[in-house]
Amino acid sequence: MIALTTGGIALAVWLVLVFARDSFWLTAERDSRGLPPEPAHWPAVTAVVPARDEADVIARSIGSLIAQDYPGEFRVVLVDDNSSDGTADVARGLADASHRLTILTGQPLAPGWTGKLWAVSQGITEAGEAPDYLWLTDADIAHAPDTLRTLVTRAVGEQRVLVSLMARLRCESLAERALIPAFVWFFQMLYPFGAVNKPTGVGAAAGGCMLANREALERAGGIAAVRGALIDDCAFGALMKRQGAVWLGLTDRSVSIRIYDTWASVAAMISRSAYAQLNYSLVLLAGTLFGLGLIYLGPVLLTLFGQGYAQALGFGAWALMAIAFQPMLRFYRRSPLWGVALPGIALFYAGCTFLSAWAHWRGRGGMWKGRAQAAIGA
Repeated sequence: MIALTTGGIALAVWLVLVFARDSFWLTAERDSRGLPPEPAHWPAVTAVVPARDEADVIARSIGSLIAQDYPGEFRVVLVDDNSSDGTADVARGLADASHRLTILTGQPLAPGWTGKLWAVSQGITEAGEAPDYLWLTDADIAHAPDTLRTLVTRAVGEQRVLVSLMARLRCESLAERALIPAFVWFFQMLYPFGAVNKPTGVGAAAGGCMLANREALERAGGIAAVRGALIDDCAFGALMKRQGAVWLGLTDRSVSIRIYDTWASVAAMISRSAYAQLNYSLVLLAGTLFGLGLIYLGPVLLTLFGQGYAQALGFGAWALMAIAFQPMLRFYRRSPLWGVALPGIALFYAGCTFLSAWAHWRGRGGMWKGRAQAAIGA
């Protein structure tokens, strides 16, 4: 009876996720689809890039911004957040060759702010009131030359106060191939892009690439309104959606150039903010771990060791999750067999979620570049 109930619940959950969750798994929201005509007048844009110890990637990242094929007024503000590896020195070589780039030396971290958002705040202040839009992008993201044109085209043509792209993450090492497609897939499950792009409902964004209407951001209280958020992109997306329509989609135009070549490095990336997603709640942590075990591990155990209807229910749930994972695997050009491995991948994420809570309890939550920041949001 327990096995039958477990199988029934697991299959029911997957039926709801697949057929009643805004089709999150189809990866239908792409920046290349449904673009309106280009605007007659190109608004002024300032890109703001926070950087802390990014000397190995900053040249490619900033270089891709300087090279944007954008007809309107455009400049780039790089905020060096107290780097110790010569990030600013690398960037100055680019500044000498381009009038578009301004480099700021970041001020010491202000109380109540996460490091990234404090740097972004300084960049926005430097931008002033001249730009119509602020392009908030990370120092480990490289953009195709037409990225800004497509962002602005959608923002202006569809009257969106925020247009955000989920950058294509690097997926080359074994750890990346096994875990990165699922990272984006789980994000879409939590924040279905189709729901985000509707006029009402959930608000979210992907922090690597966000084009925000400056006046709408000011009405929302500015970047200070989310200054303590560890998962700052989704907090920012929710903030901006209260001001108007937002859009979030997948892209090949913006790519992450940060390397996660070991299982430990991917685990650190996941665990940095996993407990913050649960609002630092022990009850939610316990419920999440139990739920992950029920809907991912349960179907595998029932398929391998169950009998009769319980085994059939378990197999149905396992098959459904594997099928739902296929569009994301195709987007990342990975073997469809990774769909069969999704339960094991989910258990890895469950372990990272517990590690995130453990780090928080030890006062080392949200660790990034030597800063433990999760306590700010607790």
